Amino acid sequence: MRKIALMLMMAFLLYSLPSGFAVETSAAEQSQGAGKDQPAGKPAMSQNEAADRAKAAAQPTEILVDDFEGEDLRNHLDGESGAWNMNPEDENNAYADIEIVDMAGKDGEKNRVLKLVYSVDSSLPASNGFWTKLRDLDAEPYDHLQFDVKGDETEGFPQLFRIELKKFKDEQRTEKIKGSFEVPVTAEWQTVSIPLNKITGIIDFGNPEIWKNPAIARKNLDEFVVVFQDRFVTKKKGAIYIDNIKFVKTGDPGPTAVDFPPRKVEKTPVRLEGLEYAQFLVKRLGGFPAKVSVKKQFPAEDRAFLMEIAKDTWRFFNEVVDQEHGLPLDTIQLGEKEPLGEGCWIGDYTNVTNIGIYLMCVVSAYDLGFITREDAVARIRKTMTTVEKLPYHKSGFPFNYYDTTTCERTSYFVSLVDSGWLVAGLYVVKNAFPEELSEQAERLLNRGNFAFFYDPVDRQMRHGYYDHLEVYSDYDYGAFYTEPRSASYIAVARGDVPEEHWFEGMIRTFPEDYTWQQQTPIDRVERTTLEFKYFGGYYEWKGIKYVPSWGGSAFEALMPTLVLKEKELASEGLGLNDLNQVLGQIHYALDELGQPVWGMSPSSDPDGGYSEFGCAPFGSKGYKAGVVTPHATALALEFAPQESIKNLRKLIELYDIYGEYGFYDAVTVKTGKVARKYLSLDQGMLFVALNNYLNNGIIRERFHSDPVMKKGDKLLSAEKFFEAPVKNAVADNPAT
Repeated sequence: MRKIALMLMMAFLLYSLPSGFAVETSAAEQSQGAGKDQPAGKPAMSQNEAADRAKAAAQPTEILVDDFEGEDLRNHLDGESGAWNMNPEDENNAYADIEIVDMAGKDGEKNRVLKLVYSVDSSLPASNGFWTKLRDLDAEPYDHLQFDVKGDETEGFPQLFRIELKKFKDEQRTEKIKGSFEVPVTAEWQTVSIPLNKITGIIDFGNPEIWKNPAIARKNLDEFVVVFQDRFVTKKKGAIYIDNIKFVKTGDPGPTAVDFPPRKVEKTPVRLEGLEYAQFLVKRLGGFPAKVSVKKQFPAEDRAFLMEIAKDTWRFFNEVVDQEHGLPLDTIQLGEKEPLGEGCWIGDYTNVTNIGIYLMCVVSAYDLGFITREDAVARIRKTMTTVEKLPYHKSGFPFNYYDTTTCERTSYFVSLVDSGWLVAGLYVVKNAFPEELSEQAERLLNRGNFAFFYDPVDRQMRHGYYDHLEVYSDYDYGAFYTEPRSASYIAVARGDVPEEHWFEGMIRTFPEDYTWQQQTPIDRVERTTLEFKYFGGYYEWKGIKYVPSWGGSAFEALMPTLVLKEKELASEGLGLNDLNQVLGQIHYALDELGQPVWGMSPSSDPDGGYSEFGCAPFGSKGYKAGVVTPHATALALEFAPQESIKNLRKLIELYDIYGEYGFYDAVTVKTGKVARKYLSLDQGMLFVALNNYLNNGIIRERFHSDPVMKKGDKLLSAEKFFEAPVKNAVADNPAT
C-alpha cells in the first residue's frame, strides 16, 4: 500500500487543464503560476462555493461536544460515549474505566468532569481508552479541536496520550479513516488546542475537491477517541481528567497538508504560453518524439524482441532529462495528432523515486551496451551533483518533488517509500562504478537515517512527514507484501531500524474480524522466524496460495524485485509469492475477465489522470480492473517469461500502444483507448526489469553485493509462507 505517496502523485497528474492546447507543469507550479512565470488569477467563485462560505460565516464560533454536566454520558450532539478495550479477555491487566466526578475545573470553579482510569500493564499487546460519537458532525467551519486535560497526581498519568478523529471514507460506510494527534499531560489543568489541519489522516487525498478546499475533510466526523497504548504511554497505569471537548473557529487555521511551497525563481525572463512554453521546455531536454504513432517490424527471436523494446525505452531516459541538471522529467503526454500539438503535456517536475530509478536506468543502459562506461559515469555524476545541491529536509532526506528547471522543491512532504528508492538507486550506482562514484554515492547515502520514519509503537514505517505542519503522516505502511518492503529491507539492513519491524511490525494478513478484506485468511496463526513471533496466513484463489498485496497490482507485488533477490533467496517465501501473484495476474485477466491481455497496476487512465488498477482477489482491499499497463508485464518476465513475451507481442498486435520511446503507459482493454503518456516511474520499472531479465539479475546483484545490503539476506531466506503452521494457544490479536 502506497497511499500517501501514490495519492500525492495522483494529485500532480489529475488536475484540470484549460481547454485547447495545454502543457503540463506540476500542481505546485500551477497553484503558484510559476510555470508561466506570473501568478495566476484566482478563478471565479462558483455558486456552490459561495453558498458554502456563506454557511460557514453563519456558523457559531464553537460547537460543544461534551462538558459532562449532563445526567449521563450522552454528549451534546446526542451521541453515545463509553470506554473501550482492545482485548476484553485481558481485562484484569488491560482496562479503561470512566466516571463523572465533581472537582475544580480549569477555571477554578467546581465542575463535573470525565475521569478516565486506564491500565495497559499487560504481557499481551494492550490498548484502550474513551470514545464519544460525533454523529456525522460537519466541522468544516471550525479550525481547532479543544479540550481541557490534567493528570491525576495520586494515581499517576502518562506524559502523552493520543486522540483520534474517525470518519467513514465512503458513502457506503464500509471503510473508516482516522487522524490522530499526540497530547501532552501535566498535573495542572491545561487547554489543549489542536489545529485540525494537522490531523491529516481524515483527508482523502484521492478526492480532487480536497485539493481545492481541504476543510471539507472535516465533514461527517463520526467519533472522537482517546487512546492509551502499551508501547506509547510512559506510565502503564494511571488516570487523567478531561472536560469541555469542543470544535472552535479561531480564524487562524494554519497551513494545510495540500499546500505547496512558494516559488522564488522564474523559469523564463518573460511570460511564455502554449507552444512557446513547450518549445522552451523541450530545448532543455535531450530530444522529444517526432511522431505520435510508430509502426515497426519486431524480431521474431525473443531476446532480440526484448532488446528492441529496451533500446526504444532507453530513448526516454536519454532524452526526457533536463540537460542542465540531469533530472528526469516525471511525465510527458503527446498531442493527439502531433507530439507538440493540442493535448501535449510536459511535466517539468520530478520526484525522488524517479531519480533513484533513473540512476538504475543509466546503469542498465551501460549493461545493455547502449552507452559507454564513461558516458554512464558522467550522466550519473551530473545527477548526483544536482541531488547533493537540492534543498533537503533537516532529517537528511529529500523532499518528495522538485522542479527540474529551477531545482526548487515543490512539496513539503518527505516520503519514506520515495526516499527508499533514491537510496536503492545510490547503492546500485555505488557498486556498479565503485572507482568513479562510490565516494559521492556514500556522501548521499550517509545523509539520512531511516529511523526518522520508524514508528516504534506499531513497529512500522510511517508514510512520511509534513515539514510545514511539523507532523508525521497519520498512516504507517502496515501490509507486508507491498512496494515499501524494499525501503524496509534497506532500513533493517543498515541497522537504522530493528529486525522486529520486518516480522512483528508488517502484516502478512489481516485478522479475521477485518471484514472489509477480500477473503478470510487461511492459517493466520502465530509463527516464529529468527526468534520473532508474528501472525502469518494467506489467501487462496483457484488453487493458488498467496500472501496478498493491498490492491492486487503488479506494482506493489513486483517492483521490489528490481533490487531484492526474492526469487533467488526466498524460494519458499517472497519469491514463491511473486510467482503466484504473476500466475494470478495472468489467470484472473485471461480466464476470469476474458481479456485478451493481462498486467494491471497503478498507471495512467486513458480517460484522464492516474488511477489504481489491479487483480482484486490478490489484494487485501483490491483495485478495479479494465486498464492494462506494459510495465506490469515487464515486471513479470522473470517469473513467467514465455507468457510475458507473448503478452507484450499481443499488446503491440491489438493496440496502437507503441511509440518512439517504446510502450505508451496504458490501454483500456475493451475500447482500445491508449494513454499516450510516458511516465518516468513506469518506463523505469520496465527498463530495469528488462535489464535484469536479459542480464541474469544484474541490478539485484549490484544491490546485494554491497556489504551493508547483504546483511539483510537472512530476512528473505528465513521465512516460508505456506509451510504447515505449528498450532498454539496464542490468541489472534487484532493489534498485529
